[in-house]
Amino acid sequence: MKKITFIIIVLSLAKNYAQGCSDAGICSVGSAFQQHTKTFKNQIEFAPIFGIGQADVTYFSPYIAYTRKLNDKFAVSSKVTFSSASGSFGTRATFGDAYLIGNYSFKEKNNKQWSALLGWKFPFTRSNLKINGYSLPLDYQASLGTIDLFLGTNLRYKKFDFNAAIQIPVFNLNRNSYFQEFSGTTDFPSTNLFERKSDALFRTTYTLQTKNQKFTFKPNVLFIYHLGEDSYETIFGQRQKIEGSDGLTINGNLVSSYQLNAKNSIELSLASPFVVREVRPDGLTRGFVASIHYKIQF
Repeated sequence: MKKITFIIIVLSLAKNYAQGCSDAGICSVGSAFQQHTKTFKNQIEFAPIFGIGQADVTYFSPYIAYTRKLNDKFAVSSKVTFSSASGSFGTRATFGDAYLIGNYSFKEKNNKQWSALLGWKFPFTRSNLKINGYSLPLDYQASLGTIDLFLGTNLRYKKFDFNAAIQIPVFNLNRNSYFQEFSGTTDFPSTNLFERKSDALFRTTYTLQTKNQKFTFKPNVLFIYHLGEDSYETIFGQRQKIEGSDGLTINGNLVSSYQLNAKNSIELSLASPFVVREVRPDGLTRGFVASIHYKIQF
């Protein structure tokens, strides 16, 4: 328990100096690798997420997810997100993205089990929401406005999980029209007709469980590499790369769950970054994220 207490303290202190915690979707799709009990085939999950972003923008981002276990090897998950962002520009709230994820688990052998993941993300908006007719930066948008492909794999070995994934924007529907020059602030870079590059992720998770199996703790570290510089279209109609928008982000995350009974559980997740990219035009900057998840299986 001393190790868990130390991790919580580190994550809490990290928000004092870190710039952001990225999740264009690739961080959360790893939940599709979670094992579900053999007794139940269905799971519904509700989760409100609270975050603190760049320029003191605050976020409330709930979602609802449904997972159906088709057989011992294959499961399908779907999720719908909502986002409300509040800051100096005002408050804007709407639905964000819908996810459809398939996960195939191979036969366990010698305490090792591989699984593979394939999924898609579909936006509800084209990332050009406005307040009083004024264009908003991506920090206030509920979606990046792209249709993305997810590919991933996971290795479970005893108490460890190692998973890798890539998120590829396949179709860009983004119609954002925000220009820094016309906004009166330098807090957010221009993102007019924004185009985002792919992300690659590697995550390591260690699972600790109490003897009565009521409490489970999952400290994990995520390495996310943005595979190129994003770009936007200038007021002259020219495509301009955003220097420093590529590179590595390292996030720390602690998940603590309590099993209420055979069907119901509640989970607390705390996350904060340790290393960030120099420039983050995608609006995913988070200094700290906390979420509470309620899961019911049937």
